[in-house]
Amino acid sequence: MRILGIDPGIGICGFGLIETTSRAGARALDYGAVTTEVDALIPVRLKELYDSLTQVFDECKPEVVAVEKLFFAKNITTGIVVAEARGVVLLVAEQNGVPVYEYTPNQIKISLTGYGAATKTQIQEMVRVHLGLETKPKPDDAADALAVAITCSFLYGQGRNDEHKFSNSRGRNSQK
Repeated sequence: MRILGIDPGIGICGFGLIETTSRAGARALDYGAVTTEVDALIPVRLKELYDSLTQVFDECKPEVVAVEKLFFAKNITTGIVVAEARGVVLLVAEQNGVPVYEYTPNQIKISLTGYGAATKTQIQEMVRVHLGLETKPKPDDAADALAVAITCSFLYGQGRNDEHKFSNSRGRNSQK
């Protein structure tokens, strides 16, 4: 299964595509980050993000998208803008007909390390080890996106992914 992990952001939006090779194994197919112009207006940046993510989806052809859930931001202005970027991610996934699964930062940390207070360095190392990479993925946003994708692959293997599925009241992801 091809899983595209997304670490949403307005300035840098990380993505990581993995392919599961067994119940416990996966390999990285592609990863990187989409960036937007810092000095541009928010609507312009959201359009840049949309266009770039549309291209990522076209190239990666994911079967599933795994997205990091927002956690409460100390800076509410930053949190709102990240939420808007996250909305773009969800829109592009919906337009491509790809189911979306969401995970909190804590779920991702526990999934990869068994410890909910793991550091970014620990997560990056576990991503490297799990995917058999020689070095830690860069930028950090791409490593975070790969971590989300790996979390999704673990939960698929355990048959526990439906509790994290994003749903809406009318779409194919809704419970009828």
